[in-house]
Amino acid sequence: MTHDLYKKAFYLSLFTVFYNIVEGLVSIAFGYSDETLTLFGFGADSFIEVISGIGIAVMIIRIRNHPESAVSEFEIKALKVTGTAFYLLAVTLAAGIIINIIRHHKPETTFWGIVISLVSIIVMTWLVISKKRTGKALNSEPVLADANCTKVCIYMSIVLLVSSLVYELTGFAYADALGAAGLIYFSISEGKEAFENARGIQCSCGHCDD
Repeated sequence: MTHDLYKKAFYLSLFTVFYNIVEGLVSIAFGYSDETLTLFGFGADSFIEVISGIGIAVMIIRIRNHPESAVSEFEIKALKVTGTAFYLLAVTLAAGIIINIIRHHKPETTFWGIVISLVSIIVMTWLVISKKRTGKALNSEPVLADANCTKVCIYMSIVLLVSSLVYELTGFAYADALGAAGLIYFSISEGKEAFENARGIQCSCGHCDD
């Protein structure tokens, strides 16, 4: 039974990885074509989540096979790469906001931001519920922590949805910039947490010993 539950947790992590790859490609493509900074940044975040997801998948395999084993070097490197990528994303988005404000740039449309964010909210909500059920059944703090981290993806999707809706309905010039600022906040928080986990300061996002 436990083996089946860990298999389910592993499959959920794999689904998270592959979904984020597709979401990232689509978001970046539409974000670039529609000149929407928030959607483009959302797509870039999806690829960072792929790195984190791979680390979580490796962690699940390690815990399933050797419950008492220490965090692997690969998991630590994945965390450091993830943290660095989140910080770089925050800096890039900040530069984009400044340039867009100076140039008084406005997106062509934010329609696809609305569509993608709604799909993401539905999928990520299902993932959170599934991961929590599996984590509780296994009594595994790392799996439950992974579920909590997936919530951040929901928050980012909500930021994208709100900024896209505001612009599409009102044409408010700075809606896209404010949405990107919201992504910066979560990117910095996620980057900081990734480095803290790598140093072993705290246990969250599934990267700790069970």
